[in-house]
Amino acid sequence: MPELLLLLLALPLVSAIVVALLGPGRAPTVRWISLASVLLSLLLATIISIQFAIPRVYEASSGTTREGVHTFQPDWIKFKTRENLLPLSADSAIQFYVGIDGLNVWLILLTALLMMASVLVSWTAITERVHEFHAWLFVLQLGMTGVFASFDLIVFYVFFELTLVPLFFLIGIWGGPQRQYAARKFFIYTLGGSLITLLGAISIALVLPQIESERDPGQNPRLTFAIPELATAVGSLNQNLLDDVQNRERAPVLVEGKSELEIARDRLAYWQRVQLWVFIAMMIGFAVKVPMVPLHTWLPLAHVEAPTAGSVLLAGILLKLGTYGFLRLCLPLAPDASLRFGAPVLGTLAVVGIIYGAFCSLAQDDIKKLVAYSSVSHLGLCMLGLFALNEVGLTGSLLQMINHGLSTGALFLLVGMLYERYHTRKMADYGGMGARLHLLGVFMLFITLSSIGLPGLNGFLGELLALGGMYDFAGSQVQGPLLATLGASGVLLGAWYMLTMFRRVFCGPVKEPHHEGHGLIGDLNGRELAALLPIAGLCLALGVYPRPFFDTVRPEIQVVAGIAEQARKRAATETASAPREEQKVAETREAAR
Repeated sequence: MPELLLLLLALPLVSAIVVALLGPGRAPTVRWISLASVLLSLLLATIISIQFAIPRVYEASSGTTREGVHTFQPDWIKFKTRENLLPLSADSAIQFYVGIDGLNVWLILLTALLMMASVLVSWTAITERVHEFHAWLFVLQLGMTGVFASFDLIVFYVFFELTLVPLFFLIGIWGGPQRQYAARKFFIYTLGGSLITLLGAISIALVLPQIESERDPGQNPRLTFAIPELATAVGSLNQNLLDDVQNRERAPVLVEGKSELEIARDRLAYWQRVQLWVFIAMMIGFAVKVPMVPLHTWLPLAHVEAPTAGSVLLAGILLKLGTYGFLRLCLPLAPDASLRFGAPVLGTLAVVGIIYGAFCSLAQDDIKKLVAYSSVSHLGLCMLGLFALNEVGLTGSLLQMINHGLSTGALFLLVGMLYERYHTRKMADYGGMGARLHLLGVFMLFITLSSIGLPGLNGFLGELLALGGMYDFAGSQVQGPLLATLGASGVLLGAWYMLTMFRRVFCGPVKEPHHEGHGLIGDLNGRELAALLPIAGLCLALGVYPRPFFDTVRPEIQVVAGIAEQARKRAATETASAPREEQKVAETREAAR
């Protein structure tokens, strides 16, 4: 499996170089090579997913457990120790550390699927600089797949930043009338946020060995950017610092005017402040990417101005880089800050985004802008489940990431297909199109019902688990149920604006936009059906039989939920021991006098 993953990462890079070198005079060849490449990528991603999922499903049914994470991690950059700096172990390094686990396997498959749909939908829509367009698509695929597969902070950030460049050009060259403004705004917002995220990522990796060395001067800590190792080290340090405080309550000793208890408490307080600032730094970049209110203003314009393939990948994959970053980095590397700051603040902002995005969607007359604002609302549900910080909510959040990628990606495909026929996205220009375009109307109704969470389709379970997880949030008996209730209103509002859009465009008397010069308007063709059918099939499969998904993601979700539970226990212990610590410090100081 590691070899297949490396091939999956190398294939887009090779394809981008090949189609770029073909030049502008070979558009048909570029299209066929691009289609072959994305089909091969989809085949590789499918094989990887099946090879990974089948043992997990077997383990869940038989009660056995085996190692399920497949990684490739050669050293990329090694660090040499110097006597005048922090002493480090000899194996300190940045690694090209990539792998497959339950958190990323389905997102990698979703990336390959939507790439295939993007190439198909661009077949006739893109007629200028075709080779450049497909080259940038493949660079974007490399960045997206690399982010999900990365297990090293630096590698994660390199791929994370790589996604900005191709989408900037895709919007700025092949977008709508305001494409250059939309591309600049997208680039500035996301670059600014991700640079702050880089500061947080570097800080946690550098401060961690420093505190470990201060706590135990005899050891040479390892400077690493490997995410699993950092998560393990953070968990150990959290517990060790708390144990130091509790152990020194019984035997306070003065050291340079301070008791050991005070030193231990200062070290614990410093580490908690570091976690808070690391969490805030990472949060800013990921919140821009989600996007969360009030950092969302770049999204609607970017969606509206982007070509159809850009909108599909932006909604289906790129927005998930933010939620995935919270799941992969923020919760494991700053668990205490995630509990104390993330849950109340980001949970509240998620509810604001759910309701705000829904009302903005209701106010739109442009179909594409309506779907764009619906992403703000739906991603709010993902964030709500994520910061429930329990297994149910985390599972619902990850499932909702997949659901949103399928449903919203398909919605942008359908809107693009409608626009290619009539060159307008205004709902007022349409009416009764279901009688004119039968297959397109059927697919639009199916995907609309999927998006609003009809039972039996994929959106239902994701929304239910995300809201249920927040309802059971252990931090407060009031906050969790209140946020879940308010978040549920977004489901009702979602049904309102999506069904209103469908009624206005596809129901009632036929009102066909003026299409002089475009010839006879036909229904969906074979190429368009090939782009839509796999997505629709997965929407139905996840709604009817989601067990393989649950069995696949459960081990990693339980690890993250366990990290959050340990943070809750530490918070409860600190709250209970604070009065005793203050009394002990006062007694120690009195004895010193």
